[in-house]
Amino acid sequence: MRLLYLVFTCCLVSLISCNNSSNSSSSSTTDSTKTKPKPASKKAESKLNEAGTTILMSVVTGYYNLKNALVATKATDADSAAAKLIVIADSLQSFLKKDATNGTALKPYVDTIIKESKTIAGINDKSCEKQRASFETISNAVYGLLKVANIKNAGVYHEYCPMAFNDKGAFWLSDDMEIRNPYFGQKMMECGEVKDSL
Repeated sequence: MRLLYLVFTCCLVSLISCNNSSNSSSSSTTDSTKTKPKPASKKAESKLNEAGTTILMSVVTGYYNLKNALVATKATDADSAAAKLIVIADSLQSFLKKDATNGTALKPYVDTIIKESKTIAGINDKSCEKQRASFETISNAVYGLLKVANIKNAGVYHEYCPMAFNDKGAFWLSDDMEIRNPYFGQKMMECGEVKDSL
């Protein structure tokens, strides 16, 4: 009986010490995971210098705000986003005036973004349908701008809906592969596919 008690005690002590050592190793794994720095994501690059690329990406961000307003079918938010996009695109236009190498090639795209954003900001349409027509032109201009600027590492997805505008089809840009259709909003949120990425 004493022998059985001794064996039981040894097993119990052994089990407890194994459990403590595994807990301390798993907590050290957790701690080391917490302290590990995240790998740095690559920075967007283009034919423009760093300052120009930063302004270019600001245009993309302003575009996303407009797109998100149309996804949500919020006309007032779309007006506001279009007005902000005009300001950002104007700053890119000013930058390009000083860039003799790239300014001429990129200017027509920026002109289109500004012109169509002004159209959206001036439209009074709660359904967003008229705004979406100008948004398609802006989408094509932003995509053209990014392609000509040779943007890389931007995390931009070129997406397409074949049913937009009575099956004519239309493109837009997104920072996410998940489809959120700005041409239909809640009616057909997931209609579309990714065609390209930049």
